[in-house]
Amino acid sequence: MGMKPIDDHFLQRYRELLDAEDQAFDALEHAVEDGDSTAFKASLHQWRVALDIKIAWLHNSEYEIDGIAGFVG
Repeated sequence: MGMKPIDDHFLQRYRELLDAEDQAFDALEHAVEDGDSTAFKASLHQWRVALDIKIAWLHNSEYEIDGIAGFVG
């Protein structure tokens, strides 16, 4: 099958995934700054989910990133 081509659609989806990860990380950062352990746990989970979705999407597009392939699943 081969890697998906890096075209406008690919870049748009990747940007969406990066934005979701960035938003989740911002919430995580605010929870740390506020010292809110409940929000931290929820934000950490949101960030991990966003990261897992991005990694899985790259994996399904047949792009591998050294050191993180084992995190998919």
